[in-house]
Amino acid sequence: MNFFEQELRKLFGHNDAISDKRFVGRACFGKLTDSLRVRMEFVTQGVADHYTAIRATIINRNDGPVDSLTLQFSDLLGKKTVSNPNFRNGIYPHIWNSGDKTEWYVYKPTRADYEQLSGALNDYLNMFRCPTLEVEQTSHTIKGQGM
Repeated sequence: MNFFEQELRKLFGHNDAISDKRFVGRACFGKLTDSLRVRMEFVTQGVADHYTAIRATIINRNDGPVDSLTLQFSDLLGKKTVSNPNFRNGIYPHIWNSGDKTEWYVYKPTRADYEQLSGALNDYLNMFRCPTLEVEQTSHTIKGQGM
């Protein structure tokens, strides 16, 4: 298992709303509904080997890509303070690949950081999931009351 797969498992390994998860390279694939799949992957934003974002792509089994969203770590996590004197003003979190080593550069995300990232992606994915039975029951109740 490579570094990216480990990080994706931290973000999505316990997410029950995505079924049939597969972790391959820099990407995680899963099933949202019978017809919709999702691909989430670490991506660069103009600097080779500096992974500064994660992209989620919704894919219809029959028709291909439906929508995608790229979430930059800097937008979600902001600038982080570190004890390294070379970064007195802080650093924006990113993953870097240097030779045969891939790791978070200087700042290592906390559990709260992982929860913030996975929460933001779940908010996006929820737009494409089937409504729950509870939501359907609430709408039927409201219609039945003449509202």
